[in-house]
Amino acid sequence: MAIDLPILLRAYAAGLFPMADDRAAQSVFWVQPDKRAVLPLDGFHLSKSLRKLIRTDRFTVTADKAFAQVLSLCAESASDRPTTWINHDIEEAFLRLHNLGLAHSVECWEASDAGPRLVGGLYGLAMGRAFFGESMFSRADNASKVAMAWLVARMRAGRFTLLDCQFMTSHLASLGAVEVKAEAYSALLDEALAPGAGDPADWAALESLSLPIDALPPPSRPALPATLTVSAPVSGQLIAQLITQTS
Repeated sequence: MAIDLPILLRAYAAGLFPMADDRAAQSVFWVQPDKRAVLPLDGFHLSKSLRKLIRTDRFTVTADKAFAQVLSLCAESASDRPTTWINHDIEEAFLRLHNLGLAHSVECWEASDAGPRLVGGLYGLAMGRAFFGESMFSRADNASKVAMAWLVARMRAGRFTLLDCQFMTSHLASLGAVEVKAEAYSALLDEALAPGAGDPADWAALESLSLPIDALPPPSRPALPATLTVSAPVSGQLIAQLITQTS
């Protein structure tokens, strides 16, 4: 049964999100954890090895260029996850949200003989100054970490204030995520969604930053097909600068 989008958006605004028992489940249930994982945008842990990887531009990173593919790969089973909470109703609802400009993806591409190959990424919902991270996947070492770094930089550039990661994992903890109690999360959420509380968030701000990009070295990564992206991907060195820049 199709998920009603107004109900879905109201649920997120109230601190709930949908899950399913498995990929083939015919229904969804609503979750509101007692403890919520959030990643403070000024607390992203950029290790020396991750910083080096980002600056080498091993991956070409884009946004909203392959949303459906990212969503599908996040819903695939894996060796450490035989099933998934993303059933077809949730997948279909997020495709509709993406078509409305509310759901977004970050993609990591790697060069191959057959052309750029999607090897990592994440997707989620943007509302107000909050981004609700839904899921991520990785088919190459550290690809999901790189995607998360680009997401944090994009959110900082776009004046977001809350990155919701739902449940804590060791992977998220290694990137700087912390757990907060439901009451504290509600306060963060209310602030991020409050109208008139600050400049509106801008998902696309990263591409239009007025910074001395020409002074950065040219990226070494492979160029993507012209049909995939209309502008040059943002440099990894710029991303590293944005993440480490203090407010």
